[in-house]
Amino acid sequence: MTGIYIVFYTLLISVGASIILTGIYVSFYRRHRLRQVLDMNDAPVKKSALSVAASLIASYFAGTNKAIEEKFIGAGFYDIALAPYYFLIKYTVCGVGTLIILFSGDTSFSEAATSKVISLSILVIAVVIVPDLYLDMRRRALSAKLTRKLPYLLDLMGVCVQTGMTIETTLFYLTSEMTAFDRDMAYMLKRLRDRAQTVGLEKALRELYERVPAPEMRSFVMTLSQSMQHGTSIYGVLSTLAKDIREIQLLSLEEKAGKLASKMSVPLIIFIMMPIVILITTPGIMRMLG
Repeated sequence: MTGIYIVFYTLLISVGASIILTGIYVSFYRRHRLRQVLDMNDAPVKKSALSVAASLIASYFAGTNKAIEEKFIGAGFYDIALAPYYFLIKYTVCGVGTLIILFSGDTSFSEAATSKVISLSILVIAVVIVPDLYLDMRRRALSAKLTRKLPYLLDLMGVCVQTGMTIETTLFYLTSEMTAFDRDMAYMLKRLRDRAQTVGLEKALRELYERVPAPEMRSFVMTLSQSMQHGTSIYGVLSTLAKDIREIQLLSLEEKAGKLASKMSVPLIIFIMMPIVILITTPGIMRMLG
């Protein structure tokens, strides 16, 4: 029961320390932002070492907030309220857990070095590495999902354009309509629409390809950009692109189906052929030995 109590106390202390440090960080970060907005640094004020350290920490986390938010959005977590505190919570839990593992137990560190090293390795993997791997796995899965559904989106855009809508109006309409069917596709369209209103549709399309770096998305971005530059018919381009993407996805499925035979040969040899060979040769070998 001692090991269970140690793990339980480690979790409690780690969560409590992360909550306290997160509150301290939020307080200093808000003060730092207020001073920047109100321009309170005109008068030369002597800062303490604590305020300097807090400003450095706040500036570091403020610089990484954008990347963390993009990582959360890319993984499908669109509520990014906890994204600025992701690194803080993760490394606080890891640091407090490391201290508890190092200084807990009745024996000295040298006597229980192996068990402590194993515990530290499990802690680092579970707290530091596994969350990033999970977010990256979710990002790849979301990218594949959006790529699979891209032909259906192109068909809907083609129908809207054929009725007389512009690309911007089509994005407005499909964003509201897709919310009830697919929240991921709706969020992608909403972000594309918002960025198109701010920086233009061509740059918004390039940013979309950076978030979803798939060959089908690249074809969509390049085809739509060239069509807008040269003034060609959008409906024909969208229909042709949807057909080409469907053919590419079908070829990919056929390729995966063709590889199944070679992949199935390995378990076939290991679990079927080898036992049959053993069953056939074992009686003769036993008679020879007898």
